Amino acid sequence: MPKEYRTIEEVAGPLMLVKNVENVAYNELGEIELANGEKRRCKVLEINGTDALVQLFENSTGINLSDSKVRFLGRQMELGVSKDMLGRVFDGLGRPIDGGPEIIPDKRMDVNGVPMNPTARRYPQEFIQTGVSAIDGLNTLVRGQKLPIFSASGLPHANLAAQIARQSKVLGKNESFAVVFAAMGITFEESDFFVESFREAGSLDRTVLFVNLANDPAIERIATPRMALTAAEYLAFDQGMHVLVILTDITNYADALREVSAARKEVPGRRGYPGYMYTDLATLYERAGRQLDNEGSITMIPILTMPEDDKTHPIPDLTGYITEGQIILSRELYRKGIRPPIDVLPSLSRLKTKGIGEGRTRKDHMNTMNQLFGAYARGKEAKELMVILGESALTEVDRLYAKFADAFETEYVSQGYDTDRSIEETLDLGWKLLKILPRSEMKRIKEEFLVQYYDKD
Repeated sequence: MPKEYRTIEEVAGPLMLVKNVENVAYNELGEIELANGEKRRCKVLEINGTDALVQLFENSTGINLSDSKVRFLGRQMELGVSKDMLGRVFDGLGRPIDGGPEIIPDKRMDVNGVPMNPTARRYPQEFIQTGVSAIDGLNTLVRGQKLPIFSASGLPHANLAAQIARQSKVLGKNESFAVVFAAMGITFEESDFFVESFREAGSLDRTVLFVNLANDPAIERIATPRMALTAAEYLAFDQGMHVLVILTDITNYADALREVSAARKEVPGRRGYPGYMYTDLATLYERAGRQLDNEGSITMIPILTMPEDDKTHPIPDLTGYITEGQIILSRELYRKGIRPPIDVLPSLSRLKTKGIGEGRTRKDHMNTMNQLFGAYARGKEAKELMVILGESALTEVDRLYAKFADAFETEYVSQGYDTDRSIEETLDLGWKLLKILPRSEMKRIKEEFLVQYYDKD
Protein backbone atom coordinates (compact mmCIF):
# COMPACT_ATOMS: atom_id res chain seq x y z
CA MET A 1 0.00 0.00 0.00
CA PRO A 2 1.52 3.37 -0.99
CA LYS A 3 2.40 5.68 1.86
CA GLU A 4 -0.05 8.54 2.52
CA TYR A 5 1.07 12.12 3.10
CA ARG A 6 -0.95 14.81 4.84
CA THR A 7 1.75 17.39 4.27
CA ILE A 8 0.25 19.54 1.50
CA GLU A 9 1.88 22.91 2.03
CA GLU A 10 0.41 25.02 -0.75
CA VAL A 11 -1.89 24.92 -3.81
CA ALA A 12 -1.36 27.50 -6.56
CA GLY A 13 -3.48 27.06 -9.69
CA PRO A 14 -2.66 23.65 -11.20
CA LEU A 15 0.36 23.15 -8.89
CA MET A 16 0.60 21.72 -5.39
CA LEU A 17 3.58 21.49 -3.02
CA VAL A 18 3.87 18.38 -0.80
CA LYS A 19 6.48 18.35 2.03
CA ASN A 20 8.50 15.54 3.65
CA VAL A 21 8.12 12.91 0.94
CA GLU A 22 10.34 9.85 0.52
CA ASN A 23 11.46 7.89 -2.57
CA VAL A 24 9.31 9.89 -4.96
CA ALA A 25 10.50 10.20 -8.59
CA TYR A 26 10.07 12.75 -11.39
CA ASN A 27 6.94 12.15 -13.51
CA GLU A 28 5.53 9.69 -10.94
CA LEU A 29 1.75 9.55 -10.73
CA GLY A 30 -0.03 10.52 -7.53
CA GLU A 31 -3.55 10.38 -6.14
CA ILE A 32 -5.13 13.06 -3.98
CA GLU A 33 -7.99 12.01 -1.69
CA LEU A 34 -10.25 14.81 -0.47
CA ALA A 35 -12.07 14.82 2.85
CA ASN A 36 -15.31 13.65 1.16
CA GLY A 37 -13.53 10.62 -0.40
CA GLU A 38 -13.27 12.12 -3.90
CA LYS A 39 -10.02 11.21 -5.69
CA ARG A 40 -8.05 13.32 -8.13
CA ARG A 41 -4.90 12.56 -10.05
CA CYS A 42 -1.59 14.38 -10.26
CA LYS A 43 1.98 13.84 -11.38
CA VAL A 44 5.34 14.91 -9.98
CA LEU A 45 6.93 17.82 -11.82
CA GLU A 46 9.90 18.53 -9.59
CA ILE A 47 11.75 17.09 -6.59
CA ASN A 48 13.73 19.34 -4.28
CA GLY A 49 15.13 17.38 -1.33
CA THR A 50 12.04 16.10 0.48
CA ASP A 51 9.69 18.54 -1.28
CA ALA A 52 7.64 17.40 -4.27
CA LEU A 53 5.98 19.85 -6.66
CA VAL A 54 3.04 18.09 -8.30
CA GLN A 55 0.71 19.07 -11.09
CA LEU A 56 -3.04 18.40 -10.88
CA PHE A 57 -4.91 16.78 -13.75
CA GLU A 58 -8.24 18.13 -12.54
CA ASN A 59 -8.87 21.54 -10.98
CA SER A 60 -7.81 22.39 -7.43
CA THR A 61 -11.25 23.49 -6.18
CA GLY A 62 -12.20 21.88 -2.86
CA ILE A 63 -8.71 20.74 -1.85
CA ASN A 64 -8.39 21.49 1.87
CA LEU A 65 -4.72 21.54 2.89
CA SER A 66 -5.25 19.94 6.30
CA ASP A 67 -7.92 17.31 5.40
CA SER A 68 -6.61 16.08 2.03
CA LYS A 69 -4.02 13.35 1.65
CA VAL A 70 -1.67 12.35 -1.17
CA ARG A 71 -0.41 8.90 -2.27
CA PHE A 72 2.35 8.39 -4.84
CA LEU A 73 1.74 5.32 -6.97
CA GLY A 74 5.30 4.36 -7.91
CA ARG A 75 4.68 4.43 -11.68
CA GLN A 76 4.49 6.92 -14.51
CA MET A 77 1.36 7.68 -16.51
CA GLU A 78 0.35 4.62 -18.51
CA LEU A 79 -2.24 3.76 -21.13
CA GLY A 80 -3.94 0.36 -21.30
CA VAL A 81 -3.78 -0.63 -24.97
CA SER A 82 -5.64 -3.18 -27.06
CA LYS A 83 -6.86 -3.58 -30.65
CA ASP A 84 -10.34 -2.95 -29.21
CA MET A 85 -9.37 0.76 -29.12
CA LEU A 86 -10.16 0.98 -32.84
CA GLY A 87 -13.53 2.61 -33.36
CA ARG A 88 -13.55 4.18 -29.89
CA VAL A 89 -13.47 7.78 -28.59
CA PHE A 90 -11.42 8.69 -25.49
CA ASP A 91 -10.77 11.85 -23.51
CA GLY A 92 -7.29 13.37 -23.28
CA LEU A 93 -6.30 10.96 -20.49
CA GLY A 94 -7.40 7.81 -22.31
CA ARG A 95 -10.80 7.30 -20.61
CA PRO A 96 -13.69 6.21 -22.90
CA ILE A 97 -16.24 9.00 -23.54
CA ASP A 98 -18.35 7.29 -26.22
CA GLY A 99 -20.62 5.42 -23.80
CA GLY A 100 -18.87 2.13 -24.53
CA PRO A 101 -17.24 -0.22 -22.01
CA GLU A 102 -13.78 0.19 -20.50
CA ILE A 103 -10.95 -1.25 -22.59
CA ILE A 104 -9.55 -4.55 -21.28
CA PRO A 105 -5.86 -3.96 -22.01
CA ASP A 106 -3.46 -6.42 -23.62
CA LYS A 107 -0.69 -4.49 -21.90
CA ARG A 108 0.00 -1.16 -20.22
CA MET A 109 2.46 1.23 -21.87
CA ASP A 110 4.28 4.30 -20.53
CA VAL A 111 2.80 7.30 -22.37
CA ASN A 112 6.22 8.97 -22.68
CA GLY A 113 7.28 6.18 -25.02
CA VAL A 114 10.66 4.56 -25.53
CA PRO A 115 13.09 6.50 -27.75
CA MET A 116 13.63 4.81 -31.11
CA ASN A 117 17.27 3.84 -31.68
CA PRO A 118 18.39 5.89 -34.74
CA THR A 119 20.20 2.85 -36.19
CA ALA A 120 16.96 0.84 -35.97
CA ARG A 121 15.06 3.30 -38.18
CA ARG A 122 14.11 2.46 -41.76
CA TYR A 123 14.11 5.23 -44.36
CA PRO A 124 10.58 6.48 -45.19
CA GLN A 125 9.85 5.71 -48.84
CA GLU A 126 6.42 4.14 -49.50
CA PHE A 127 3.67 6.35 -50.91
CA ILE A 128 0.52 7.12 -48.88
CA GLN A 129 -2.48 8.23 -50.94
CA THR A 130 -4.48 10.95 -49.20
CA GLY A 131 -6.87 11.53 -52.11
CA VAL A 132 -5.93 15.25 -52.07
CA SER A 133 -4.24 16.21 -55.36
CA ALA A 134 -2.21 19.13 -53.98
CA ILE A 135 -0.58 16.69 -51.53
CA ASP A 136 -0.41 13.46 -53.56
CA GLY A 137 0.70 15.06 -56.81
CA LEU A 138 3.03 17.80 -55.61
CA ASN A 139 3.96 17.34 -51.94
CA THR A 140 3.71 13.61 -51.56
CA LEU A 141 3.34 12.01 -48.14
CA VAL A 142 5.39 8.87 -47.51
CA ARG A 143 5.18 6.23 -44.81
CA GLY A 144 7.06 7.16 -41.64
CA GLN A 145 7.20 10.88 -42.49
CA LYS A 146 6.30 13.87 -40.30
CA LEU A 147 4.48 16.39 -42.53
CA PRO A 148 2.78 19.26 -40.65
CA ILE A 149 -0.03 21.45 -41.95
CA PHE A 150 0.50 25.17 -41.22
CA SER A 151 -2.87 26.87 -41.03
CA ALA A 152 -4.19 30.11 -39.55
CA SER A 153 -7.25 31.04 -37.53
CA GLY A 154 -10.42 30.89 -39.60
CA LEU A 155 -8.98 28.56 -42.25
CA PRO A 156 -10.59 25.13 -42.75
CA HIS A 157 -7.79 22.92 -41.40
CA ALA A 158 -10.35 20.82 -39.50
CA ASN A 159 -12.08 19.91 -42.79
CA LEU A 160 -8.76 19.03 -44.41
CA ALA A 161 -7.67 16.97 -41.38
CA ALA A 162 -10.94 15.01 -41.42
CA GLN A 163 -10.66 14.50 -45.19
CA ILE A 164 -7.10 13.13 -44.93
CA ALA A 165 -8.08 10.87 -42.02
CA ARG A 166 -11.08 9.49 -43.95
CA GLN A 167 -9.40 9.02 -47.31
CA SER A 168 -5.80 7.98 -46.55
CA LYS A 169 -4.79 4.52 -47.69
CA VAL A 170 -1.71 2.46 -48.41
CA LEU A 171 -1.67 1.26 -52.02
CA GLY A 172 -0.60 -2.14 -53.27
CA LYS A 173 -0.56 -4.99 -50.79
CA ASN A 174 -3.57 -5.61 -48.61
CA GLU A 175 -2.06 -4.10 -45.44
CA SER A 176 -3.91 -3.07 -42.30
CA PHE A 177 -4.17 0.70 -41.94
CA ALA A 178 -5.38 2.73 -38.95
CA VAL A 179 -5.78 6.40 -38.05
CA VAL A 180 -5.10 7.79 -34.57
CA PHE A 181 -6.66 11.23 -34.24
CA ALA A 182 -5.81 13.51 -31.29
CA ALA A 183 -7.63 16.81 -30.89
CA MET A 184 -6.35 19.30 -28.29
CA GLY A 185 -8.19 22.34 -26.99
CA ILE A 186 -11.05 22.14 -29.50
CA THR A 187 -14.70 23.10 -28.99
CA PHE A 188 -17.49 20.57 -28.49
CA GLU A 189 -18.83 21.44 -31.98
CA GLU A 190 -15.46 20.61 -33.57
CA SER A 191 -15.25 17.37 -31.61
CA ASP A 192 -18.73 16.42 -32.77
CA PHE A 193 -17.79 17.30 -36.38
CA PHE A 194 -14.80 14.92 -36.35
CA VAL A 195 -16.69 12.00 -34.79
CA GLU A 196 -19.68 12.36 -37.13
CA SER A 197 -17.41 12.86 -40.14
CA PHE A 198 -15.63 9.54 -39.50
CA ARG A 199 -18.90 7.78 -38.68
CA GLU A 200 -20.66 8.92 -41.89
CA ALA A 201 -17.68 7.90 -44.04
CA GLY A 202 -17.60 4.46 -42.40
CA SER A 203 -13.98 4.97 -41.34
CA LEU A 204 -14.62 5.16 -37.57
CA ASP A 205 -13.94 1.43 -37.14
CA ARG A 206 -10.30 1.91 -38.16
CA THR A 207 -9.87 5.13 -36.14
CA VAL A 208 -8.92 5.84 -32.51
CA LEU A 209 -9.94 9.31 -31.32
CA PHE A 210 -8.54 11.21 -28.33
CA VAL A 211 -10.47 14.41 -27.66
CA ASN A 212 -9.40 17.16 -25.27
CA LEU A 213 -11.91 20.00 -25.16
CA ALA A 214 -11.10 23.69 -24.67
CA ASN A 215 -12.53 23.68 -21.13
CA ASP A 216 -10.47 20.64 -20.03
CA PRO A 217 -7.39 21.21 -17.84
CA ALA A 218 -4.10 22.29 -19.45
CA ILE A 219 -2.26 19.29 -18.02
CA GLU A 220 -4.67 16.96 -19.84
CA ARG A 221 -3.87 18.83 -23.07
CA ILE A 222 -0.18 18.08 -22.54
CA ALA A 223 -0.98 14.38 -22.01
CA THR A 224 -3.33 14.01 -25.02
CA PRO A 225 -0.76 13.68 -27.85
CA ARG A 226 1.31 11.30 -25.72
CA MET A 227 -1.74 9.09 -25.19
CA ALA A 228 -2.41 9.10 -28.93
CA LEU A 229 1.19 8.27 -29.85
CA THR A 230 1.28 5.46 -27.31
CA ALA A 231 -1.82 3.93 -28.93
CA ALA A 232 -0.17 4.42 -32.35
CA GLU A 233 3.06 2.71 -31.21
CA TYR A 234 1.08 -0.28 -29.98
CA LEU A 235 -0.88 -0.61 -33.25
CA ALA A 236 2.22 -0.05 -35.41
CA PHE A 237 5.01 -1.91 -33.67
CA ASP A 238 3.06 -4.56 -31.70
CA GLN A 239 0.28 -5.24 -34.24
CA GLY A 240 2.19 -4.48 -37.47
CA MET A 241 -0.28 -1.88 -38.74
CA HIS A 242 0.42 1.26 -40.77
CA VAL A 243 -0.79 4.14 -38.61
CA LEU A 244 -1.47 7.74 -39.60
CA VAL A 245 -1.40 10.05 -36.56
CA ILE A 246 -3.12 13.44 -36.91
CA LEU A 247 -2.52 15.93 -34.07
CA THR A 248 -4.61 19.10 -34.03
CA ASP A 249 -4.00 21.78 -32.80
CA ILE A 250 -0.32 21.90 -31.79
CA THR A 251 -0.72 25.63 -31.04
CA ASN A 252 -3.19 24.79 -28.25
CA TYR A 253 -0.71 22.22 -26.94
CA ALA A 254 2.15 24.76 -26.92
CA ASP A 255 -0.08 27.33 -25.16
CA ALA A 256 -0.82 24.74 -22.43
CA LEU A 257 2.92 24.15 -22.13
CA ARG A 258 3.42 27.92 -21.69
CA GLU A 259 0.63 28.09 -19.09
CA VAL A 260 2.19 25.34 -16.98
CA SER A 261 5.66 26.85 -17.37
CA ALA A 262 4.37 30.23 -16.18
CA ALA A 263 2.70 28.59 -13.15
CA ARG A 264 6.08 27.05 -12.27
CA LYS A 265 7.68 30.53 -12.56
CA GLU A 266 10.21 29.30 -15.12
CA VAL A 267 12.27 31.81 -17.08
CA PRO A 268 10.35 32.32 -20.36
CA GLY A 269 11.90 32.00 -23.81
CA ARG A 270 10.67 33.51 -27.10
CA ARG A 271 7.17 35.05 -26.81
CA GLY A 272 6.80 33.60 -23.31
CA TYR A 273 7.06 29.96 -24.39
CA PRO A 274 9.40 27.78 -22.31
CA GLY A 275 12.97 27.46 -23.55
CA TYR A 276 12.60 23.67 -23.71
CA MET A 277 9.67 23.79 -26.16
CA TYR A 278 11.88 22.59 -29.05
CA THR A 279 12.89 19.52 -27.02
CA ASP A 280 9.31 18.92 -25.91
CA LEU A 281 7.94 19.06 -29.47
CA ALA A 282 10.77 16.79 -30.65
CA THR A 283 9.79 14.15 -28.07
CA LEU A 284 6.38 14.05 -29.82
CA TYR A 285 7.36 14.33 -33.48
CA GLU A 286 10.27 11.89 -33.32
CA ARG A 287 7.96 9.07 -32.23
CA ALA A 288 6.94 8.79 -35.90
CA GLY A 289 8.90 6.55 -38.22
CA ARG A 290 9.61 3.00 -39.36
CA GLN A 291 11.71 0.32 -37.69
CA LEU A 292 13.97 -2.36 -39.14
CA ASP A 293 12.50 -5.86 -38.84
CA ASN A 294 9.04 -4.40 -38.18
CA GLU A 295 6.32 -4.09 -40.81
CA GLY A 296 4.41 -1.36 -38.96
CA SER A 297 4.92 2.37 -39.39
CA ILE A 298 3.80 5.67 -37.85
CA THR A 299 3.25 8.61 -40.20
CA MET A 300 2.41 11.92 -38.57
CA ILE A 301 0.50 15.02 -39.67
CA PRO A 302 0.63 17.67 -36.90
CA ILE A 303 -1.71 20.60 -37.60
CA LEU A 304 -1.04 24.04 -36.15
CA THR A 305 -2.59 27.48 -36.53
CA MET A 306 0.10 30.11 -36.97
CA PRO A 307 -0.61 33.04 -34.61
CA GLU A 308 -1.12 36.20 -36.71
CA ASP A 309 -0.37 34.11 -39.86
CA ASP A 310 3.31 34.37 -38.90
CA LYS A 311 5.57 31.57 -40.17
CA THR A 312 8.41 32.86 -37.95
CA HIS A 313 6.36 32.42 -34.75
CA PRO A 314 8.13 29.94 -32.39
CA ILE A 315 5.54 27.15 -32.86
CA PRO A 316 5.70 26.82 -36.70
CA ASP A 317 9.39 27.79 -36.65
CA LEU A 318 10.44 25.01 -34.27
CA THR A 319 8.06 22.52 -35.90
CA GLY A 320 9.66 23.25 -39.28
CA TYR A 321 13.11 22.41 -37.88
CA ILE A 322 12.02 18.99 -36.61
CA THR A 323 9.67 17.81 -39.37
CA GLU A 324 10.23 16.93 -43.03
CA GLY A 325 8.45 19.81 -44.74
CA GLN A 326 5.11 21.57 -44.37
CA ILE A 327 1.76 22.00 -46.15
CA ILE A 328 0.74 25.67 -45.98
CA LEU A 329 -2.87 26.88 -46.19
CA SER A 330 -3.39 30.28 -47.82
CA ARG A 331 -5.88 32.92 -46.73
CA GLU A 332 -5.77 34.45 -50.23
CA LEU A 333 -6.81 31.15 -51.87
CA TYR A 334 -9.50 30.68 -49.21
CA ARG A 335 -10.98 34.09 -50.13
CA LYS A 336 -11.01 33.00 -53.78
CA GLY A 337 -13.14 29.99 -52.87
CA ILE A 338 -10.38 27.38 -53.37
CA ARG A 339 -11.13 24.36 -51.17
CA PRO A 340 -8.82 23.12 -49.65
CA PRO A 341 -6.76 26.36 -49.88
CA ILE A 342 -3.33 24.65 -50.12
CA ASP A 343 -0.62 27.03 -51.33
CA VAL A 344 1.57 24.59 -53.26
CA LEU A 345 4.56 26.87 -53.94
CA PRO A 346 5.75 27.50 -50.35
CA SER A 347 4.58 24.01 -49.30
CA LEU A 348 7.24 21.32 -49.27
CA SER A 349 7.56 17.60 -48.61
CA ARG A 350 11.27 16.92 -48.26
CA LEU A 351 10.76 13.19 -48.81
CA LYS A 352 8.40 13.43 -51.81
CA THR A 353 10.99 12.12 -54.29
CA LYS A 354 11.38 8.94 -52.19
CA GLY A 355 7.75 7.89 -52.49
CA ILE A 356 6.99 8.46 -56.18
CA GLY A 357 7.91 6.90 -59.51
CA GLU A 358 7.53 3.49 -61.12
CA GLY A 359 6.32 0.81 -58.72
CA ARG A 360 5.08 3.43 -56.22
CA THR A 361 2.92 5.91 -58.11
CA ARG A 362 3.63 6.21 -61.86
CA LYS A 363 6.88 6.69 -63.77
CA ASP A 364 5.85 10.12 -65.18
CA HIS A 365 5.11 11.51 -61.69
CA MET A 366 8.45 13.26 -61.07
CA ASN A 367 8.50 15.00 -64.48
CA THR A 368 4.90 16.19 -64.31
CA MET A 369 5.35 17.40 -60.72
CA ASN A 370 8.33 19.55 -61.72
CA GLN A 371 6.55 20.90 -64.78
CA LEU A 372 3.39 21.78 -62.83
CA PHE A 373 5.43 23.61 -60.16
CA GLY A 374 7.35 25.59 -62.80
CA ALA A 375 4.27 26.42 -64.86
CA TYR A 376 2.23 27.53 -61.83
CA ALA A 377 5.07 29.75 -60.56
CA ARG A 378 5.42 31.41 -63.97
CA GLY A 379 1.64 31.73 -64.28
CA LYS A 380 1.44 33.58 -60.96
CA GLU A 381 4.21 35.93 -62.12
CA ALA A 382 2.30 36.55 -65.35
CA LYS A 383 -0.86 37.37 -63.39
CA GLU A 384 1.06 39.86 -61.22
CA LEU A 385 2.46 41.53 -64.35
CA MET A 386 -1.05 41.64 -65.80
CA VAL A 387 -2.25 43.61 -62.77
CA ILE A 388 0.60 46.13 -63.12
CA LEU A 389 0.99 46.45 -66.92
CA GLY A 390 -2.33 45.22 -68.27
CA GLU A 391 -3.04 42.08 -70.27
CA SER A 392 -2.00 43.66 -73.60
CA ALA A 393 1.61 44.01 -72.35
CA LEU A 394 1.96 40.22 -71.95
CA THR A 395 3.19 37.88 -74.64
CA GLU A 396 0.85 35.22 -75.99
CA VAL A 397 2.74 32.52 -74.05
CA ASP A 398 2.52 34.53 -70.81
CA ARG A 399 -1.23 34.86 -71.27
CA LEU A 400 -1.42 31.06 -71.60
CA TYR A 401 0.58 30.70 -68.37
CA ALA A 402 -1.83 33.07 -66.58
CA LYS A 403 -4.74 30.99 -67.89
CA PHE A 404 -2.96 27.83 -66.68
CA ALA A 405 -2.49 29.28 -63.15
CA ASP A 406 -6.24 30.00 -62.85
CA ALA A 407 -7.20 26.55 -64.14
CA PHE A 408 -4.62 24.90 -61.87
CA GLU A 409 -6.13 26.56 -58.78
CA THR A 410 -9.78 25.91 -59.65
CA GLU A 411 -9.44 22.36 -61.04
CA TYR A 412 -6.32 20.80 -59.50
CA VAL A 413 -6.01 22.37 -56.04
CA SER A 414 -9.71 23.02 -55.45
CA GLN A 415 -11.49 19.66 -55.19
CA GLY A 416 -13.71 20.16 -52.14
CA TYR A 417 -13.62 18.05 -48.98
CA ASP A 418 -15.56 15.05 -50.28
CA THR A 419 -13.63 14.22 -53.46
CA ASP A 420 -11.23 11.31 -53.12
CA ARG A 421 -8.90 11.28 -56.14
CA SER A 422 -6.70 8.30 -56.93
CA ILE A 423 -3.08 9.06 -57.84
CA GLU A 424 -3.87 8.14 -61.48
CA GLU A 425 -6.72 10.70 -61.55
CA THR A 426 -4.41 13.34 -60.06
CA LEU A 427 -1.64 12.68 -62.61
CA ASP A 428 -4.10 12.59 -65.54
CA LEU A 429 -5.60 15.90 -64.40
CA GLY A 430 -2.09 17.39 -64.33
CA TRP A 431 -1.54 16.33 -67.97
CA LYS A 432 -4.92 17.78 -68.98
CA LEU A 433 -3.93 21.16 -67.51
CA LEU A 434 -0.45 21.08 -69.04
CA LYS A 435 -2.07 20.83 -72.48
CA ILE A 436 -3.13 24.48 -72.02
CA LEU A 437 0.54 25.27 -72.71
CA PRO A 438 2.34 24.62 -76.02
CA ARG A 439 4.42 21.45 -76.31
CA SER A 440 7.59 23.54 -76.67
CA GLU A 441 7.14 24.73 -73.05
CA MET A 442 7.33 21.17 -71.67
CA LYS A 443 11.02 21.53 -70.82
CA ARG A 444 10.99 19.45 -67.63
CA ILE A 445 9.37 16.35 -69.13
CA LYS A 446 11.10 13.51 -71.00
CA GLU A 447 10.11 12.98 -74.64
CA GLU A 448 8.80 9.44 -73.95
CA PHE A 449 6.23 10.81 -71.47
CA LEU A 450 5.20 13.61 -73.87
CA VAL A 451 4.54 11.02 -76.58
CA GLN A 452 2.62 8.79 -74.17
CA TYR A 453 0.51 11.42 -72.38
CA TYR A 454 0.72 14.89 -74.00
CA ASP A 455 0.26 13.80 -77.63
CA LYS A 456 -2.59 11.46 -76.68
CA ASP A 457 -6.02 12.94 -77.42
